[in-house]
Amino acid sequence: MSAQIDQVLAQAANDPDVIETQEWLDALEAVIQAEGPERAHYLMERMVDLARRRGAHIPFSSNTAYVNTIPAHLGEHCPGNLEYEERLRSWMRWNAMAMVVKSNRADGDLGGHISSFASLANMLGIGFNHFWHAPSEGHGGDLLYIQGHSSPGVYARAYLEGRLSDEQMLNFRREVDGRGLSSYPHPKLMPNFWQFPTVSMGLGPIMSIYQARFLKYLHARGIADTANRKVWVFCGDGEMDEPESMGAIGLAGREKLDNLIMIVNCNLQRLDGPVRGNGKIIQELESDFRGAGWNVIKVIWGANWDDLLARDPEGILQRVMMETVDGEYQNYKAKDGAYVRKHFFGKHPKLLELVANMSDDDIWRLTRGGHDPHKIYAAYKRAVEHKGQPTVILAKTVKGYGMGKSGEARNTAHQTKKLDDQAIREMRDRFGIPVSDEDLPNVPFFKPADDSPEIQYLHERRKALGGYLPQRREKAEESLPVPALETFKAVLDPTAEGREISTTQAYVRMMTILLRDANLGKRVVPILVDEARTFGMEGLFRQIGIYNPMGQLYEPVDKDQVSYYREDKAGQILQEGINEGGAMSSWIAAATSYSSNNRIMVPFYTFYSMFGLQRVGDLAWAAGDMRARGFLMGGTAGRTTLNGEGLQHEDGHSQILAQTIPNCISYDPTFAHEIAVIIHDGLKRMVEQQEDVFYYITVMNENYPQPGLKQGQEEDILKGLYLLKEGGKEGKHRVQLMGSGTILREVIEAADLLKNDWGIEADLWSAPSFNLLARDGADCERWNLLHPSEPARVAHITRSLAGSTGPIVVSTDYMKLFAEQCRAYIPNGRSYKVLGTDGFGRSDTRAALREHFEVNRYFVVISALKALADEGALSSGVVTQAIEKYGINPNKPNPRTA
Repeated sequence: MSAQIDQVLAQAANDPDVIETQEWLDALEAVIQAEGPERAHYLMERMVDLARRRGAHIPFSSNTAYVNTIPAHLGEHCPGNLEYEERLRSWMRWNAMAMVVKSNRADGDLGGHISSFASLANMLGIGFNHFWHAPSEGHGGDLLYIQGHSSPGVYARAYLEGRLSDEQMLNFRREVDGRGLSSYPHPKLMPNFWQFPTVSMGLGPIMSIYQARFLKYLHARGIADTANRKVWVFCGDGEMDEPESMGAIGLAGREKLDNLIMIVNCNLQRLDGPVRGNGKIIQELESDFRGAGWNVIKVIWGANWDDLLARDPEGILQRVMMETVDGEYQNYKAKDGAYVRKHFFGKHPKLLELVANMSDDDIWRLTRGGHDPHKIYAAYKRAVEHKGQPTVILAKTVKGYGMGKSGEARNTAHQTKKLDDQAIREMRDRFGIPVSDEDLPNVPFFKPADDSPEIQYLHERRKALGGYLPQRREKAEESLPVPALETFKAVLDPTAEGREISTTQAYVRMMTILLRDANLGKRVVPILVDEARTFGMEGLFRQIGIYNPMGQLYEPVDKDQVSYYREDKAGQILQEGINEGGAMSSWIAAATSYSSNNRIMVPFYTFYSMFGLQRVGDLAWAAGDMRARGFLMGGTAGRTTLNGEGLQHEDGHSQILAQTIPNCISYDPTFAHEIAVIIHDGLKRMVEQQEDVFYYITVMNENYPQPGLKQGQEEDILKGLYLLKEGGKEGKHRVQLMGSGTILREVIEAADLLKNDWGIEADLWSAPSFNLLARDGADCERWNLLHPSEPARVAHITRSLAGSTGPIVVSTDYMKLFAEQCRAYIPNGRSYKVLGTDGFGRSDTRAALREHFEVNRYFVVISALKALADEGALSSGVVTQAIEKYGINPNKPNPRTA
């Protein structure tokens, strides 16, 4: 390595005109001193531009030297009582460690993490003590996305504040009885504490970016004053490899989200090893963020490096810093001062001279920037004051800082949960924890008296910033009335004779009515991913506008049309482009606005159902954790309804995915009146009652007449099953036909075929939610198990079918599992035949697809006939006759495997 440095110096020595070079450098230095660095930067940019226009090849570089962005003479010192703050941080480090160790000594299977908070303690401490505002009069509160694995340290702080008890600390990761502390930030489990779930790697960064944008959106639309609020998000450097972590940084730069501050904890390690052992993750991230339009602040070296850099006029130390790879830096902190002297400073003889008067212990105490309170404070202050760009702080730390040989900077640091007695002793001594040798084996928590100066200081700092953090608002303080169901009469009534509409059109009509409502209209947030015209929603462009912080700087090509593409600074639509992850993150920000902003918002995110829950499943699960409230609308839903698109577009399983999220209420309605009843119910539950649920509703683009709502159907629609039409009395045999979505239309046609061709009567049932029917059945089953002496509860599907006769046949546009989950609740063990669209989708006409997947009217008929034959009511020859009559090939390929 020293040979490379010598080569660089030799090149400098070969300067053909050293005097001229020095004159240029002196001139630049004079400009900096007289007019400031901004003027110097402007002049350099002009010179580079001129050189390029004259033909000079000057490649672009978005990297700066591997030193702190803020030079020593411009850095601001932390104004707090650093003696108290250091002591408090030490106690928090100890209590975080004790919490995890105690938990795992009692039960070694619970796990926990020590090393992440150990590397973050200083950065969190400076934020909590000097920057992060809680909600208060005049300030809406800052939003914190805490690095998930550092949760023990946040608990340790809350414990010193008196917000958590000894019992809770002793029950870390014991969540079942509700007295413990959740493993990670989980609003579902600790609803008045954690704001955001962040431990699923990559979700915190993308959600925080769209959260910051949503704050700007609320401000631009006059719904909430968010001008002085910041979004602070902590990420690990290994986490930045997740596509979601980096995928939206362009939006933050493009929309100039100067309310966003991202801190990347660069301890150079993933869970099992180095992030970039052969490279430099800080340099890589600097290039990515700077290129995306971010303000980048590097906090690499602590203050005790400043003197060494100042005494190195030739820049040799800076070059060695740049050329040393991260794998080496990790090694230095896993060894000792003598090792660092030999392998780092020993890369050049002049560097050995530079540290000749320093002992090995002095060298070992050279800190990294992320552990220096003054460097952190200076970076935070500059980030807060910066305008026109989001800021990323790349802070270099040591994973497991303070854990000694048992974990500091080692690949095993992330898995360290049970420190031995020697490691605990070393940590106690290093941080001066007042625990005696006798008590040490018990690893006791340490908490000084409430009137100690340090604890008083802790409370004073939070009082100055409006209160304690993290904290979460469980319900909005405002109340908004929901319009009566009759308001949506246009959707509830039957369509005029000869008139056909789709459920998507019905949904759009309902949203249009809602947008006109005096109370809720402004709170509706339509979210789209570049498919508005597919769903017939382009009329909203002109009506309410598309949010763009710059407005519209061009005349749209379709300005002469009624529904032209109109962008506006106060636009209401969030049009995210082809970006499901970003749209879902916007939806989450709006769906949790009642908590984050004390403003109830009603987001409707409309998407191709195949590209919704399947593609953003992690975010949908996080939304459940965050107690989100809003509507997810799966358009062009079903395996056979979206004809002509093919395998990766046709959805036959999103309803099954929705069922996996406990607080997701999902429906697959067939008719416009069902849509109206369901959405109105969602508004009542989520807006008026502030219930922590969200709705997934599938809508289709197939047009047909709408029968309209009949009085008394509302309650059963919401429960998931109602009698749509009772069959006649003439037939000798009777069956029960059931369906959802557009395939219910095939079921209705099958009833006519059964009557006209075979003399069999059929009762028709609409099942808007097999998912809710299955949940209700399971709930009743559990109640009956645990309350054997109480009157048994009966599931809605069981009660509804109890008075009917004959086999039950179900057909849907989803996998058979969708309706199969209700089999256990069919009364008296009656025959229950389920048709579904198992297998890959493909492109064809709707009729061909429904025949291929065996869910059309003819398969419903032969399934009903076969069920009757199985019961002995008909001969099997009748089934064979029907197969021949309807031209069904009994040897056709199995659609599940075809």
